[in-house]
Amino acid sequence: MSTKILIIGACGQIGTELTKKLREIYGVENVIASDIRKLNNEVVNSGPFEVVNALDFNQIEHIVEMHQIEEVYLMAALLSATAEKNPAFAWDLNMNSLFHVLNLAKAKKIKKIFWPSSIAVFGPTTPRINTPQYTIMEPSTVYGISKQTGERWCEYYHHIYGVDVRSIRYPGLISWSTEPGGGTTDYAVDIYHKALIDKTYECFLSENTGLPMMYMDDAIRATIQIMQAPSEQIKIRSSYNLGGVSFTPKEIAATIKNHIHDFTITYKPDFRQKIADSWPASIDDSSAKEDWNWKHQFDLEMITVEMLENLKKH
Repeated sequence: MSTKILIIGACGQIGTELTKKLREIYGVENVIASDIRKLNNEVVNSGPFEVVNALDFNQIEHIVEMHQIEEVYLMAALLSATAEKNPAFAWDLNMNSLFHVLNLAKAKKIKKIFWPSSIAVFGPTTPRINTPQYTIMEPSTVYGISKQTGERWCEYYHHIYGVDVRSIRYPGLISWSTEPGGGTTDYAVDIYHKALIDKTYECFLSENTGLPMMYMDDAIRATIQIMQAPSEQIKIRSSYNLGGVSFTPKEIAATIKNHIHDFTITYKPDFRQKIADSWPASIDDSSAKEDWNWKHQFDLEMITVEMLENLKKH
């Protein structure tokens, strides 16, 4: 019998690609996508879909029981820049949706949870270069505070109630298939769109702002890999550091210029600069490598080629 999976927040940036990949692996009928509203998109049209409010425990419980769900991927969240505009709602959504799923697992209604954390858990006092797995964490954004708190609760539910919850701290994610979703690292998605359409881009971060990034294919692979790993290999139950490639707006612009020679970039830092300055510039993910054999595949040049080719097609 195949594993029954529920994805909450399936229409988001990560959820969209994750749904597609999980359906390829486990079969369309075994992967139930859900989101707060029913959009006319590939996620909704390509398999089972339920309208679910991540803040409604009874709704989630009903779907879990109805579809006999074993694994939940909780992808619903308000991201960094968006969350700063609505802190109370961001806290409510990011925290209570997690409690709902943890409590279902505690009650033995589901077997396994994936919950994403983020590099936003780090703050201005964290070592910025090669940020270690265990280090000072004093996040300065609502998003980061909610993710750091979530990590502590995940670890607590694992140690006290035996809940099998797994998590990775995503760096900035780059994907051609979904629009930028209100994150500080989203300039690295938007820049490719603008390069193709306008041949110019005004960046909201300064030219030498280094941030850890990852191509979406790598992030999806890591997500599924950590969920498929034997339980005893998952030694960290807060969240694993995940590193991809680190680069600056200036460096990404240079790789784009190799393909679009008349591309130009200007810089006009806004409130997101302060957020970016409080985050790591590069990540040490040796724990993920040692525990469950993680390894990223895409470097900056490969990302640029993939992004430009796919955006041209679509």
